[in-house]
Amino acid sequence: MKYYLIAGERSGDFHAASLMAELQHQDPQADFRFWGGDQMQAVGGTQVRHYQEMAIMGFWEAATSVLKFRGYLKEAQRDLLQYKPDVLILVDYAGFNMRVAKFAKEQGIKVFYYISPKIWAWNQGRVHNVKKLVDRMFVILPFEKDFYQRFGYEVDYIGNPISDSVAEHQAATDFYQRNHLDPERPIIAVLPGSRKQEIEEMLYEMTAIIPPFLQYQFIVAGVDNLDPNYYAHFERNNVRIIFDQTYDLLAHAKAALVTSGTATLETALFNVPQVVCYRTSAVSYAIGKAVIKVPYISLVNLIADKEVVKELIQGEFNSRNLVTELKKITADEAFIAKQKADYAEIRAKLGQQKSAEKAAKLMVGYLKK
Repeated sequence: MKYYLIAGERSGDFHAASLMAELQHQDPQADFRFWGGDQMQAVGGTQVRHYQEMAIMGFWEAATSVLKFRGYLKEAQRDLLQYKPDVLILVDYAGFNMRVAKFAKEQGIKVFYYISPKIWAWNQGRVHNVKKLVDRMFVILPFEKDFYQRFGYEVDYIGNPISDSVAEHQAATDFYQRNHLDPERPIIAVLPGSRKQEIEEMLYEMTAIIPPFLQYQFIVAGVDNLDPNYYAHFERNNVRIIFDQTYDLLAHAKAALVTSGTATLETALFNVPQVVCYRTSAVSYAIGKAVIKVPYISLVNLIADKEVVKELIQGEFNSRNLVTELKKITADEAFIAKQKADYAEIRAKLGQQKSAEKAAKLMVGYLKK
């Protein structure tokens, strides 16, 4: 069968690549055409565009890129008609993907959605549009199944791929030596995100709090979709940058400062105490605050349905608060124990279900019907 996939971000590229590999097991004749990244390309198929061209952060930034996105949308529509897939598989990235879904549905192309857009966070009325345009929805957060059920829409909970990948990870035993790190000093992991725009908002502040923590080494998780030279001006005494070793970094970290996103859940599943950080443009923040309908921004707190990790957002994200909260997760043993106990509850909620494999089996089964 012919599969057309669209993933607009780094995390979507990772999840889509795992799904594609499992689809190949279930359907040896699988042919892929996609918008995505290097990990999808490694599985095989034809790449139309790289997600880096589409990565925009924030409401205001997206609004000012309307013309570019319209061009991409027209391109996707033309390409779908030419390729004529058996199914369009959309991965998160709702602003663009739901528009493609509408076009595909009008053309009689079956639409699957892998990893639900976060409509439970804001503008929940969009669920009616999802019901109309998406043939099957595959969700990775336990509360999403209950959310959709409230609107009479049955979805498939397939487990969480992050939970699977963390459980399968084998930490490198030579991590300190390979990266020329000091084996005597504990690590504070700094995860500033994967997009240049968010890194610029976050990383200076995250690495400006070193003096009270000289007994630690701050290790920044760099990503290979950005030029390594971009990170150079962040590296200084007690701050090191390492690339594409995030899981090994978390496996060796004592604590972490994490930009809100998938990385907050990864950090929790590695059982690393963390502080969640987030800052965007003033306009985007004002819009977001007005429309977001959930009490937390981090996946950790959303899954737990309570505050497990401290969220320092916008004005609260400053050096003084970072120092206060980092001291708690490095020195307050009772605080650390409580956070780790809450992490255990989250792991139990997510379960271990081999999500990509489960999704692929369901998808091929639905298509054969």
